[in-house]
Amino acid sequence: MKKTLRHAAGLAIVCLVLLCAGTVRAEGADAPVDYAGAVRLDMASETVKQEVSVYAFVDGDTTHFNVPSSVAASGVLKARYLAINTPETTNKVEAYGKKAAEFTREKLSAATSIIIESDDGQWNPDSTGGRYLVWVWYRTEETQDYRNLNVEILQNGLAIANSAANNRYGDVCTAAIAQARAQELNLYSDEPDPDFYYGDAIELTLKELRCNPDAYEGKKVAFEGVITMNDSNTVYVEDYDPETGLYYGVGVYYGYSLNGQGLNILKVGNRSRIVGTFQYYALGDAYQVAGLTYRMMQPDDPENLQKISDGHAPAYVLTDPDTFVNGRVEVALDGQTQTFDYAALAQATSLEMRNLQVREAYRQEDVGSSGHGSLTLLCEADGVPVQVRVNPLYDAQHALVSEEAFLGRTIDVRGIADAHQGTYQIRVFTAGGITIHP
Repeated sequence: MKKTLRHAAGLAIVCLVLLCAGTVRAEGADAPVDYAGAVRLDMASETVKQEVSVYAFVDGDTTHFNVPSSVAASGVLKARYLAINTPETTNKVEAYGKKAAEFTREKLSAATSIIIESDDGQWNPDSTGGRYLVWVWYRTEETQDYRNLNVEILQNGLAIANSAANNRYGDVCTAAIAQARAQELNLYSDEPDPDFYYGDAIELTLKELRCNPDAYEGKKVAFEGVITMNDSNTVYVEDYDPETGLYYGVGVYYGYSLNGQGLNILKVGNRSRIVGTFQYYALGDAYQVAGLTYRMMQPDDPENLQKISDGHAPAYVLTDPDTFVNGRVEVALDGQTQTFDYAALAQATSLEMRNLQVREAYRQEDVGSSGHGSLTLLCEADGVPVQVRVNPLYDAQHALVSEEAFLGRTIDVRGIADAHQGTYQIRVFTAGGITIHP
């Protein structure tokens, strides 16, 4: 009986869409059908519905929504859009992925109301178990009726079908895809995506790079991120991933090959696009990107460094010592869940740690070393040992600050996560990155 009612409801929707399609085509024989506006949200149907607000945008077909605890105990529901599959932007970046993600962000940012709907009488998880399959409806100040965003993405050619026919709005989805294909829109066109890099480098996110370093070692990569620190011809770049709620980072060595505008692109506070070779730097016990180029006469060359925006700041994620030293993180990659040390994924990102008690301190005395004058502080907080590495600091008389200034004191630090001889640590670059408690 339920299947019969569902079939009848589907026929009613198709009839309504066809009726609206006839109205639209009466205005112009070649006018496209607005399937997203023609299909209707039935608040009286057996499906589960919930008005929501956006917690975080992830990509074109995934959004995290604020919901009541009765829907999700955490107050956040990770939603995967039914019937569609947009190109990737969260791991490897694919053509039209950024355009699809921006389309979703633009529509929902302008919404005055958003409702998510299940495909039947309950919230159903996707294959990962961590996200729920939903229809997303929205309306704006300009629209009285709700529009179906899943269908709208399909009719704009920004997604391919994902079991598009096997759901309550399957006929509408199928018609929307057919129209997008006939109109040769975006994914169904022969036109290259103007926002996608088609060069030799692998376009990806810092999350993908940090979670799969072996896959990219020795390869040319391209990614975006915020410049957080500049030290010893190396800048640190980080980017936030809303899917995991974590920042991912990498050191970028520019050496002496850049000057002028190329260096300006790497200014702290800029969000920039980096293109270079990913490699393991054994002396620094870290992965880095090197081999950067900037052609001043070809600023739009996709092989170049490119400044995207400015005015950004390091995240300085407040992290407790136990999480940093002992924490483990699960990350879904290519449909499988992998587990990492928290500190391993935090490498090259900006962190803040408070109330560290300095138990031991020593200074590097090798005058010929680049690290001469650096301090290593062996700290403890709630019984957890934490190592802090401090760049050479100088007092008002330009004398090196000694280890005695910190020994036995309680400190707060802001710096970059890195590793030294197999031990994860916080590296502090400036005097402003360390505060001594009275």
